Amino acid sequence: MSGMIFTALTLFTTLMLVVIAVITVLNVLTFPRLHTAPLPIETPLVSVLMPARDEAAIIGETIRKLLAQDYPRYELLLLDDHSSDGTADIARQTARGDPRLRILEGAPLPEGWMGKSWACHQLANAARGDILVFTDADVIWEPGALSHLMGEMHRRRSDLHTVWPTQITVTWGERLVVALLAFVIVGYLPVLAVHHIPWPVFAAATGQCLAFRRAAYMAVGGHAAIRASIIDDMAFAKAIKRRKLRLRLADGAGLIRCRMYRGWAAVRDGFAKNILAGHGNSLPLLLLSWAFHWLLFLAPWVWLLAGWLGGPDGWPWQPLCLIGLGVGVRALTAAFSRQRVGDALLLPVSVILMAIIATQAIVWRLRYGGVRWKGRMWKG
Repeated sequence: MSGMIFTALTLFTTLMLVVIAVITVLNVLTFPRLHTAPLPIETPLVSVLMPARDEAAIIGETIRKLLAQDYPRYELLLLDDHSSDGTADIARQTARGDPRLRILEGAPLPEGWMGKSWACHQLANAARGDILVFTDADVIWEPGALSHLMGEMHRRRSDLHTVWPTQITVTWGERLVVALLAFVIVGYLPVLAVHHIPWPVFAAATGQCLAFRRAAYMAVGGHAAIRASIIDDMAFAKAIKRRKLRLRLADGAGLIRCRMYRGWAAVRDGFAKNILAGHGNSLPLLLLSWAFHWLLFLAPWVWLLAGWLGGPDGWPWQPLCLIGLGVGVRALTAAFSRQRVGDALLLPVSVILMAIIATQAIVWRLRYGGVRWKGRMWKG
């Protein structure tokens, strides 16, 4: 019986890795990238909306880059969400009186709202644009990025256009965990299905760059409709799908960049904040996902080292092929997203680090009933 179970596990692992490899290759061939696209003859007013809480270390560069965009009609609104480090003052000094920047002071957080959603709700209410672009304080927009995005949005007639920034990864914790974002998006979610199948299960978005047509934003209820959602970006993507509106994805291609976290501690807590919500707030589903990824990307290494699954000539061809598939997919997604291809060889370490992150989320849930982030506790 144990032999039958082991055979079934290896067959399942092989099948899943082949499916992931096929999706990855198709996505690499079809995933849109930001590139030069003609702007509409009448350029709409764009509101770039940015919540910021204690972002003094990075806000100066972010504001400087955004005010250097060549798009002809845009405003930049920054909401200072009760920062204690002078974030708003640094942004104001960087702008040097540029009238395109408006700085709002955040109102107290109401009961039942997530902090970021409340900040974005206030920004949307103050915005004047026909296009609402929500972006984070740590997202860097290279010259021409806003024009590229508006051109793509016009060409593809998007109601919601979301762009995955090129991730800047420096420390080992960042390299081995943050780079997995591309691994998941490119390896698990067929972009053609996202674009052309209306089912909400084929929905994805990143809150680092969400560009709405105002009518679409209002149609799905804005941030008020997803006020309690930790992963607001996915909530919006599914809402757009349910409304039969047009969702489009793109890779930032170096034009939009971001260093999400700095160091392992920030990576661990940042990913732990979202990982349970990403699994439907279900502990059993999170544990099942944990087991699934250990089986696909860690077990073949154990089989290899233990000398199991050897071929008739003594060579362990099967675990080597499974390892090659996993590492190959990770390397391909790294090359696509401008990450370090060689880090793919450390995929088992990445899987172990994700298990540590999942454990952190479980501890938070059991101890506090929610997650901790930026000095706030979120129940859920």
